[in-house]
Amino acid sequence: MATNKTPIYTAFAANTIIAIVKLVAAYATGSSAMASEGIHSLVDTSNEILLLLGISKSTKPADEKRPFGYGKELYFWAFIVSLLFFALGGGFSIYEGIEHIRHPEEVRNPFWNYIILGIAFVLDGYSLITALKEFNHQRGRTSFWKAVRQSKDPATFVVLFEDAADVIGILIAFTGIVLAQLLHNPYLDGVASILIGILLTLVAILLVRESHGLLMGETAHPDELKAIIKLVEEHAVVNSVSAQLSMYMSPEEVLLLLKIKFHEDNKSADIVATIHNLRELVMEAYPHYKHVFVEPV
Repeated sequence: MATNKTPIYTAFAANTIIAIVKLVAAYATGSSAMASEGIHSLVDTSNEILLLLGISKSTKPADEKRPFGYGKELYFWAFIVSLLFFALGGGFSIYEGIEHIRHPEEVRNPFWNYIILGIAFVLDGYSLITALKEFNHQRGRTSFWKAVRQSKDPATFVVLFEDAADVIGILIAFTGIVLAQLLHNPYLDGVASILIGILLTLVAILLVRESHGLLMGETAHPDELKAIIKLVEEHAVVNSVSAQLSMYMSPEEVLLLLKIKFHEDNKSADIVATIHNLRELVMEAYPHYKHVFVEPV
């Protein structure tokens, strides 16, 4: 399914507001966990910008420089977003937590932290629900994790996991600040920051893995390929499909090469006409197969 920008716009608006208020609260209260959450939201905001940039670049038409189009721009920028999530989000949060443990400081005016975390929880929760609805719409009846592995639209699952990490991170920050206040133990605020960093790192590893696979080139769905082979082999002049090679260029753009054995009694002119006909049959039945090549063997 083509990328839907609604979850990205929703996440961008939420994260922009949240990043500002979290960083102001962190400065006012001296909370390490809140500072980590502020940086986390700031990274998320930049991630949405990069995803929108990737979507915009991926829609450029093919030219002499890129004869197969610019579809993989989306996969490239999704990969960059995943790395930023790891390096800036996870890395900085862990660093901030360690520094707070080394130099503990009592949280000042924690009441404002609770108010801001509550607002952030509502905004991030709404953004998460929006992303989850879009992902559920795309995956249909496919199980959640199977859909993540099979998804060819990184913009959707990147925003989904980003929002999920936001919500869980807020709960961790809230717990750390509350315990630090109740137990008069400022070290717990630093521990919460480290836990947030570990959470972001784990999510980033998952996103890097999925985005890397798409960037390197993933094949089309096996069931879809079986249906195409069946469609081709039903043609009167086709003996069999000896091999097929496919690769996703973007969420709605697949490249397909079919190596076909034709019946020996066919004339060259008939084979040429059949190749043209087969390409039209496949592209009509599966419009997202934008590049279909047929090679006689």
